[in-house]
Amino acid sequence: MDNTPAQQHGPGRPAGSGTRLDSYVDRYAARTAGMTASEIRALFAVASRPEVVSLAGGMPNISGLPLDVVGSAIGDLIATSGPVALQYGSGQGDPALREQICEVMRLEGIEAHPDDVVVTVGSQQAVDLVTRIFCDPGDVVLCEAPSYVGALGVFKSFQCDVVHVEMDADGLVPEALEQAITSVRASGRTIKFLYTIPNFHNPAGVTLTPERRPRILEICRRHDILVLEDNPYGLLGFEAEPQRALRADEAEGVIYLGSFSKTFSPGMRVGWALAPHAVREKLVLAQESATLCPPSFSQMAVSAYLSTHDWQGQIKQMREMYRERRDAMMEALRDFMPATCAWNEPEGGFFVWVTLPPGVDAKAMLPRAVTARVAYVPGTAFFADGFGSGSMRLSFCYPTPERIREGVRRLAGVLEEEMELRQTFGAVPPSAAVEARSGYDAPSSDLS
Repeated sequence: MDNTPAQQHGPGRPAGSGTRLDSYVDRYAARTAGMTASEIRALFAVASRPEVVSLAGGMPNISGLPLDVVGSAIGDLIATSGPVALQYGSGQGDPALREQICEVMRLEGIEAHPDDVVVTVGSQQAVDLVTRIFCDPGDVVLCEAPSYVGALGVFKSFQCDVVHVEMDADGLVPEALEQAITSVRASGRTIKFLYTIPNFHNPAGVTLTPERRPRILEICRRHDILVLEDNPYGLLGFEAEPQRALRADEAEGVIYLGSFSKTFSPGMRVGWALAPHAVREKLVLAQESATLCPPSFSQMAVSAYLSTHDWQGQIKQMREMYRERRDAMMEALRDFMPATCAWNEPEGGFFVWVTLPPGVDAKAMLPRAVTARVAYVPGTAFFADGFGSGSMRLSFCYPTPERIREGVRRLAGVLEEEMELRQTFGAVPPSAAVEARSGYDAPSSDLS
């Protein structure tokens, strides 16, 4: 009898799996091949160390929240409505919260009915649900270049083909969108929707200009392409009132996604989707299949906060706090970074997109940066096609202004050492042209 290790397997264990790291590899669905670890999540263990200045994660700074008010509201919620808050709820979400969500969206010009709102476990789940009900394997999703890493992970897990569309300092380029649509359809593939973050983009930090918004909508309307508008940062502008949402001017062709993670608490995990009525029905069914219902307690806690606190005043304080941190980041970049770097100056949100000197690979440089006790996210995390190695995303939302300055100082030191090494070994000519410091003219090749 052959008693080799491959034959000695227990009940339910595949034969021949004795030497495999994962004995279930032959059983997984094909779509799991698209499930990979986020480069940002992989950084958390290192970036969370107190000695490391993390310019990597986009964690909202909730230190300014009135925790006494929040705690009191939650205590009252349990005392007065505990049996409801701790019970199953509607698959569509709490009716009172959906009405309040409509009030929030009105700040961006959206007139909506609560019946068309579906509450989700953060807007991340909303991206998942929309992709689940629209996309088959091989379908195309159009995304800005670069794009949000969490959405790219969803699209990949559903076996979608992501086609990136060029951005510049004014946001998504309409002509590039038109060209991408024509090219994809000429290849015989099906486009299911355009995924866009029009305000204070993650990771690029740019905002789609008012002049381009109707052009983007017109192109998608003419080509019968749905728009998935993801807008977690829209109320966090530094210089002006909130931009008018794409959904405000196109009710049937746009699904709008929002979240309380950036304007209240990410730990509550409460987001939403505003969708055309027929799509809303499918989203509710998908929600019920995934979770039965979004958590009643979190929804009612957010609702209580909105009812009992000056949440708009709180957002104003957050805007001022993040503006101070943005300004600290801009000053530090100007003071410390090599002249051959380029970056944008965001008008809101959490992020700055930095393009590195020619030949420098942000992903290859990351271990040396961590050794120098500073962390960032390489640009490759935000592309589905491997591009972005010459760029990085820096986040200014969480560290104090002093820590931001120290982090950029450390990062600049690592970058200067990297450039010296490359020049020493002939990888980069010493006479490499100095590019512009700001805007997207210099790094446009990295955004396409």
